[in-house]
Amino acid sequence: MRDIPPLLLPVFRSNAVGELLAWLYLHPEKEYSTTDLAKRTGVSQPTVSREMDRFAAAGLTQERRYGNLRLIRADTDTIVAKPLTDLLAVTFGPAAVLPRLLRPIQNIDEAYIYGSWAARHANQAGPPPRDIDVLVVGSPDEDELYDAARAAEHLLGREVNISRISPASWNADQGDSFVTSLRSKPLHPLIRNRRTS
Repeated sequence: MRDIPPLLLPVFRSNAVGELLAWLYLHPEKEYSTTDLAKRTGVSQPTVSREMDRFAAAGLTQERRYGNLRLIRADTDTIVAKPLTDLLAVTFGPAAVLPRLLRPIQNIDEAYIYGSWAARHANQAGPPPRDIDVLVVGSPDEDELYDAARAAEHLLGREVNISRISPASWNADQGDSFVTSLRSKPLHPLIRNRRTS
C-alpha cells in the first residue's frame, strides 16, 4: 500500500519522512543511529535506513560510522537548513520536541497530542493547526508542565496548551465526557504508559 502524503505538509511523501527530518533538524546537536530513530518515530528500521540514504543523497544529513553504528545528524550548513528547520518546527515539530521536554518531568504516566494537530497527523482534512493541545496523564508538577509548554512554544513558534488528568479519570470506562470525546478522536502518543514499561 502506498503512503498518502501527510496533510501537515504534503510536500513530504509520508508522515515518516516528516518525523524523521524533524528529529534530525530540531535536534541538530545530536547524532542518531537508525535504531534510535526507528524507536523514536515508530518507523521500521529498514524504512529509516532507506530514508537516511535518500536524505544523504540530497545533502540533508551528515553521517559517520562508529563500529557497526551508522550515526546521522542534520547538515545545518546547507542553504535549505534554516527554512527546512522552520517548516519542520511548525508541522512535524511537536512530535520531535515535546517528548524531550516532557520525559524529565516526574509523575507523567502517559502523554498525547490531541486536537487539530493530531487530526492532521492522522490525515483528517482541515486547516493547519494554530496551536498544540497536549494531554498529560499523571500527577506532574503544574509549574514544570507550564515551563515545558513555554519552552515548546519557543521552539515550535505556536501556542502549546497542556492539560493534566489523573490516571483514574483517564482509565475510567465511562463518565467523563472529555475523556470519551478524546478517545473517539486521533491521539498522537508522546510518552507511552511508563508504569507498565
